[in-house]
Amino acid sequence: MKQLILENKRVLLRPLEMEDTDSLLEVSLEPEMWAVGSTAIRDRAELERYIQTALAERERGESVPFTIIDKQNGRIAGSTRYAAISSQHKRAEIGYTWIHPDFQRTGLNRAMKFAMLQYAFEVWGLNRIELKTDERNEKSRNAMLGIGCKQEGILRHHMVTWTGHLRNSVYFSMLREEWPDVRQRIFGKYDF
Repeated sequence: MKQLILENKRVLLRPLEMEDTDSLLEVSLEPEMWAVGSTAIRDRAELERYIQTALAERERGESVPFTIIDKQNGRIAGSTRYAAISSQHKRAEIGYTWIHPDFQRTGLNRAMKFAMLQYAFEVWGLNRIELKTDERNEKSRNAMLGIGCKQEGILRHHMVTWTGHLRNSVYFSMLREEWPDVRQRIFGKYDF
C-alpha cells in the first residue's frame, strides 16, 4: 500500500513524500493546529523529522501516510494517515490528521474521512477503524461523532504531549457492520 492513492471529487490523498516538505511547511507552521496536539511542528527540522518518521513507519508496514490536497483549489491542506495497522486483527487507526485552519469547516475533512472509511471497509476489508483525540479537543471530538463514530471511552494520562501536558485520549471507532448505515445516513447527502 506504499503507493495508495485515495480520491473523490473533493479531495486527493496521495502518498506523503520528503518532496512535500516545502509545500507542507507553510501549512504546518500554523500554531493553532498544535494547541492541543500530542506533537507540534514549529520549524522545518521538526517537519522533516515528522515526515521521516511517517515514511519509516510506511516502510515497516505500520502506517500509510498521505498528503491532503483540496481539489477545489489544488492546494495542499495538511496530512493524515492510516496508523496502528493490525493485519491480523483487521483494524487500523485514522489519525495524525492536521489540516490548516483555512480548510477546516469547508467539508474537506469529511470528504477525506469518507474516502478513507470507504477504502478501509469496502476494499481493504477491515473490521474496525479507530480514531482518538485529546479530551480537550472539542472540535475533533465533534467531528468524529459527526461522521458516525462511536465514543468508546477515555484513556486517562494516556500520553505526554509536546508541552508536557498529561493527555487524556478519547477513543472512537466504527465497525464494518456499521459502515453501510453510516455511509447512507451521514455521507449519502454529499456528492463526493
